[in-house]
Amino acid sequence: MHSFPRPAERYLSVERRPAEGACPECGAAELEDYPVYGEGGWWNVRKCRRCLASVKRERGPLFGSYRPLGLEITEARG
Repeated sequence: MHSFPRPAERYLSVERRPAEGACPECGAAELEDYPVYGEGGWWNVRKCRRCLASVKRERGPLFGSYRPLGLEITEARG
């Protein structure tokens, strides 16, 4: 049986990286790139911070930020 401590943070958050350009909807220069979990799995999105318009949406990693051991197999060198 596993026992995990309760998180100290009250809310979950994700790192948002500023992106260049202006929002096509409201014109604000407040674009950010970050991962989201939605229908169909993980997505890497670019959204406007002011009006939340989606500027870009690309399929993200299958497991999100989780990296299972053995996912990347390296070539043995001898």
